[in-house]
Amino acid sequence: MLGDKNVLSNIAVKDLAESKKFYGEVLGLKQMGDDESMGVMYSSGPRGGRLFVYQAPTAGSGKATIASWEVDNIGEIVAELEKHDVKFEHYDFPGATHEGNIHIMGGMKAAWFRDPSGNILGLSQM
Repeated sequence: MLGDKNVLSNIAVKDLAESKKFYGEVLGLKQMGDDESMGVMYSSGPRGGRLFVYQAPTAGSGKATIASWEVDNIGEIVAELEKHDVKFEHYDFPGATHEGNIHIMGGMKAAWFRDPSGNILGLSQM
């Protein structure tokens, strides 16, 4: 039913102006359109990935990853985000080891960080 439809992630933020800088300038997402009356739509990746960032009082209240990017070069991306003072989360998963801010779990590498509103975002490399 929905398997052939594009999915859209909605991300509630505390401050839309601050979040525009983070998602656009730090993460390098492309803003779609210029009508910001409800929020900001970003495109991400070659397969039609989109994020809708909007201001809401419940922003940052989740305790789980709300969006994650599959990458081929997690070490390079983590290093680039560190240059922008992005702080990474460290979790203790059974069997996982760490190389700096990267978690290694079998054949997968992953890293998690928060946006300015406290939302948890992730990176993964298989």
